Amino acid sequence: MTKVRVAGAGMTEFGSLPERTSRDLFAEAGRAAVEDAGVAREDVEGVYYGNFMGELSEHQGHQGPLAAEALGVQAPATRYESACASSGVALRQAVRDVRNGEADVLVAGGTERMTNLSTAESTEALAIAADELYEVRAGVTFPGAYAMMATAYFEQFGGTREDLAHVAVKNHANAVGNDRAQYQREITVAEALDSPAVADPLHLYDACPVTDGASAVVLVSEDYAETNDLDAGVAITGTGQGGDRMALQDRENVATSPAATEAAEEAYADAGVTPDDVDVAEVHDCFTIAEVLALESLGFFEQGEGVTAARDGKTTRDGDLPVNLSGGLKAKGHPVGATGTSQVAELTKLLRGDHVNSEHVPDARVGVAHNAGGTVASAVVHVLEVAE
Repeated sequence: MTKVRVAGAGMTEFGSLPERTSRDLFAEAGRAAVEDAGVAREDVEGVYYGNFMGELSEHQGHQGPLAAEALGVQAPATRYESACASSGVALRQAVRDVRNGEADVLVAGGTERMTNLSTAESTEALAIAADELYEVRAGVTFPGAYAMMATAYFEQFGGTREDLAHVAVKNHANAVGNDRAQYQREITVAEALDSPAVADPLHLYDACPVTDGASAVVLVSEDYAETNDLDAGVAITGTGQGGDRMALQDRENVATSPAATEAAEEAYADAGVTPDDVDVAEVHDCFTIAEVLALESLGFFEQGEGVTAARDGKTTRDGDLPVNLSGGLKAKGHPVGATGTSQVAELTKLLRGDHVNSEHVPDARVGVAHNAGGTVASAVVHVLEVAE
């Protein structure tokens, strides 16, 4: 079984780009990743592409071949859909295929075009990642669903809106220097607390924005990297995936995310590491409470302790475990089909030392990416390490 290296990473600007199509966005991100990798385009053997709502936002299905065409390659291409974890799932399959010797060079990535829809339309489109029969028909949207999860967490483990505000403040501060981020400005705890309510107890600054964007990474086998003298100093050493019941009312406890725990445990075992070995993490903070749940599911904090991690400075850029140095979904943005591979692209640059925030983790050797779909009915976790 061969080892998998990340040879290149590329992203578009994340933000409101309603005039740009998904294929246009992916062309930019994918070609940037191939150029960063230094691989010949004709060597690409497959494109693994994540997209969630293309049928609704662009009336376009079967996007895999369009992604390959945009990239300028002649190779089989498949679209993967797992809500907000779409490109994370695509990446996981690409990792496994390189490992198993199915290919030496693969591109994994994703795109989402969302801001060409109205707020009501994008909310409705995103809601199809919930249980249509038992949640959507009852009026559940994702702000409401995560508000229920936050309320359950507060009731079981404690925590306050101010604790969540510190998560938002941290991630906005991290995005300031990230030229790919949607919101490159700081906010204060007071601003977060005073922002309009979205779904009690969550307010505007507890939620990620609606975003357009694309991301891609080039994966290569270790043999290919050595033969072609590539500078591919980051390896994906662990991958895991977990699942849960779709509807919140069918779960034993909505204040936890067992799918992410399952994915993390598999990824750690695969890589031969533990949570204590992790130096930096990018987690799926679609809402501030989602970051809290992720921190606990990944084993970084015990249940009930993740909620104060940002307030206590443990997950800030100068803390023991910097989390979401990219700005996270909260400030970098969340083009849902692109998010999973964007996290890996950011971590790759952080571990290589060429990210704007690499100075905060100069000795980092191990990073973890956590990508979730819906209310974490799907979860994918990847472990990245500086290659020996």
